[in-house]
Amino acid sequence: MPARDTFDTWFDAIIERRYYTNHGPLVSRLDRAIAERLDVKHAVSVTNGTVALMVALVALELSGDVIVPAFTFPATVQALHWAGLTPVFADVDSRTHMLTAESVAKVKTDRTSAVLGVHVWGRACAPAELEAYCRQNDLRLLYDACHAFGCSFDGKMIGNFGDAEVFSFHATKIVNAAEGGCITTNDDDLAARLITARNFHRSPKDQSVYVRLNGKMSEAQAAMALMALSQFEEFVDRNEAIYSTYERGLEGTSGIKAIRYDRRNRNNFQYAVFEIEPESSLSRDQILDVLRAENIYARRYFFPSVHRLSPYCDALDGEKRELPVTTSLCQTVLQLPLGAQINPEDAELIAALLDLILENGDEIKARAEATAGANSLRSGW
Repeated sequence: MPARDTFDTWFDAIIERRYYTNHGPLVSRLDRAIAERLDVKHAVSVTNGTVALMVALVALELSGDVIVPAFTFPATVQALHWAGLTPVFADVDSRTHMLTAESVAKVKTDRTSAVLGVHVWGRACAPAELEAYCRQNDLRLLYDACHAFGCSFDGKMIGNFGDAEVFSFHATKIVNAAEGGCITTNDDDLAARLITARNFHRSPKDQSVYVRLNGKMSEAQAAMALMALSQFEEFVDRNEAIYSTYERGLEGTSGIKAIRYDRRNRNNFQYAVFEIEPESSLSRDQILDVLRAENIYARRYFFPSVHRLSPYCDALDGEKRELPVTTSLCQTVLQLPLGAQINPEDAELIAALLDLILENGDEIKARAEATAGANSLRSGW
């Protein structure tokens, strides 16, 4: 959150202007600021990240099936549902946790109209190979970039890949508008359709779009986002210090590995993600139980996977249910605390505790099983 005096200055100005919504001056300013920061032609701000996906899908005028990873947030898939599209789930790469051209090719059919890739943990989802594959197969390519604001790949800012990319400015994201989102594109015609689709009113200049919704960002949201953008580098530096503390503290610890950032690219260091490896005597969930008993809110991520959730699982059978990498990640991924409420000293203590837990996993497991057995006996008395 911004400092109170900064917050008051911005919001007093909104009240003085009496311009609260409907494409106000701060929203226009935010669109320009995002486009400049990401070096992209167009940024279209909307009320949240899910609405950004919905608007992008409608503006792309898709039909039929869209290939999407099962290892993603449910809203990614629910946006497809809302737009009248059928999600087709693909497995992800065990190293990157993201789609590849190979995993997409395994599930593509004649009904496929697009691929919806997800930049997980702020890393880029195979832009070169997916763009080449989609070009060769006449498919549209959209990216959920909600984890990846301010990140780059091979010298190019995320926001420039595919036909369009979608960002979130939720309160948990590095750019916090309390709620908010945007779509970026270098396609002039698509940008015009995006602007039309986010507005449920029609004007004579509007591009024809079949479905519209009220996705307009308010001036208050834009003010919050602009304040966050002004501190962006400070937030990244803080995140990097915390992530690096975890990385150093757990270097050499058996049973856990860091999902590392490629430091040749720009990163926002928004996520401190680790995988619990097979040699750990404790499962990821057992480790979480111990951490939470110590008042440390580590968490699972994308659990359970979307293809295991209703209504999607009801439409799948046989091999379509078998996504082994996704299933494994849902059981092994551990996200450690990171953000404004954590500092490097906290991260150092958390890493030391996690190292101690993993080092003494057999003893912790034995004690937990003994306690569970004793409780079971008591419940039978």
